[in-house]
Amino acid sequence: MKIMITGGMGFVGSHLCDRLVNDNEIIVITKSNSKNQNLKQILSKITIEYLDITDYPLLEKAILKYKPEIIIHLAGQTSHSQSFADPLYDIDVNAKSTLCILETLRKHNMQCRFILGSTFIVIGKPLHLPVDENTPCNPTTIYGTNRLASENYCKIYHDVYGLDTIVFRITNSFGPREQYETTKNAINYLIYKAFRGMEITIYNQGKFFRDLIYISDVVAGIETIMLKGKSGNLYWISSNKKTWFDELGRILHEYTNAPIKYIDPPQYTKTVDVGNFLVDNSKLCSLGWNVKTSVENGIKQTLEYFRTMN
Repeated sequence: MKIMITGGMGFVGSHLCDRLVNDNEIIVITKSNSKNQNLKQILSKITIEYLDITDYPLLEKAILKYKPEIIIHLAGQTSHSQSFADPLYDIDVNAKSTLCILETLRKHNMQCRFILGSTFIVIGKPLHLPVDENTPCNPTTIYGTNRLASENYCKIYHDVYGLDTIVFRITNSFGPREQYETTKNAINYLIYKAFRGMEITIYNQGKFFRDLIYISDVVAGIETIMLKGKSGNLYWISSNKKTWFDELGRILHEYTNAPIKYIDPPQYTKTVDVGNFLVDNSKLCSLGWNVKTSVENGIKQTLEYFRTMN
């Protein structure tokens, strides 16, 4: 199949390219070559188109040029703090880009499955756990609001125009190639700090939990959705397991001997944080997918990755 992946040099995108490249024709849409290292092992096997997804005429032109059978839309701005710093850009990159792709498919009557990558942040602070595909959404950030808008665009274009659209949401994912120098991905940030022997700071005595999932299980989930997902549907990619942050700190300390410090969260975090989070992943499991890597093994593999970087 001919598969276009926006954000294909990023964390999830590059791993997805690795998984799909041998059996498919892959076209990567990326803004720059700053993350070429993530795809160095398969650069000769893929096609790369450099463009900014907020340049909508160029994005449309690329879709018409390659005529993909599947588009997996992963590109975007993923920092909730940045969405407050530049909210209009966040609309452009996280909402309008999705609408541009959907409009291109509609206007040109293209037979293409469109798969949108979304986030658990769209839920906001859940009233009940575990959440599932029917849980109401009340996002606490501009980023989450724009991602939810994109999800709704997909549903509308499916229901009104008959486009083949699917949405998936990922919980807290982690693993090799994810950025680690800022708190944009808190899990990788903590793993890297521990690897360097630096002090690990954890909020609220670690007495909160999230649904963590390792990157190999994420991309296996995306492939399952691509091949078996039902058009017009939403799927959660999650571990369906609680990882308490005091336990996360214990694991990191055990493997690296890094010191742990518990601190109070800043006011901003208190305002927008979703709190405890757990997802029922049974809908995706019904397609034959299941979690294969535990959080502890995922941490060990990520630490090994950091060792190979040095």
